[in-house]
Amino acid sequence: MKYAIIAAGEGSRLSQEGVAAPKPMVQICGTPLIERLIKLFARHNAESISIIVNTRQPETTALLHTLQKEYPLNIVVKDTPSSMHSLHALAPYLRGGKFCLTTVDTIFKEEDFCKYIKRFDNSPLDGTMAVTEHIDDEKPLYITTDSTMRITAFTDTPPHAVRYISGGIYGLTSKALDTLEKSVAAGESRMRNFQRRLIADGLHLEAFPMGKIIDIDHAEDIAKAEEFIKKQ
Repeated sequence: MKYAIIAAGEGSRLSQEGVAAPKPMVQICGTPLIERLIKLFARHNAESISIIVNTRQPETTALLHTLQKEYPLNIVVKDTPSSMHSLHALAPYLRGGKFCLTTVDTIFKEEDFCKYIKRFDNSPLDGTMAVTEHIDDEKPLYITTDSTMRITAFTDTPPHAVRYISGGIYGLTSKALDTLEKSVAAGESRMRNFQRRLIADGLHLEAFPMGKIIDIDHAEDIAKAEEFIKKQ
């Protein structure tokens, strides 16, 4: 399985709240967020792990070059206007087969991820998106599904009977990268608009409930994540 991590964001809310470290280097239970994901993916048959960081994170880049001695990392250092463009920068490493992409600040239980990645690996569909019922986000992306958990829409506002939001973990095939090229060419931005285009292009995506997923957006989220992880 190919994996990818988007870690090129500014992390401005964390810095404004007094967190000195760039987001990928924020420690959860003593381990930087980015290192935690690399080791987790390595335990789940990582053929490669492609990572993008911005040019203002020398300490993150240094850590990645150290970890590259032990793990199959592809490292891209580039400033991008959105997470969708960050994925585009990683796309050359992801073609051929399936890949699992996540943002660097997602915190989840490994046992839940194990079930998710197994489902995605065995799915005949174009993508398996991790979803959660835990809504603790200022601007969540809501997921609408049919009775078989096929995704029918991604919306900024909750549908009549909201149940799931995006968990920030995306399992996709190379077919999705063709749609990504269209999104970039059309001048679109934001990952959610790319996901909408996946539906518009007729890709068959399913939602996989993955239990509680926490995003590290604010300083208070660090303590929440550590408490969550310690309960595993």
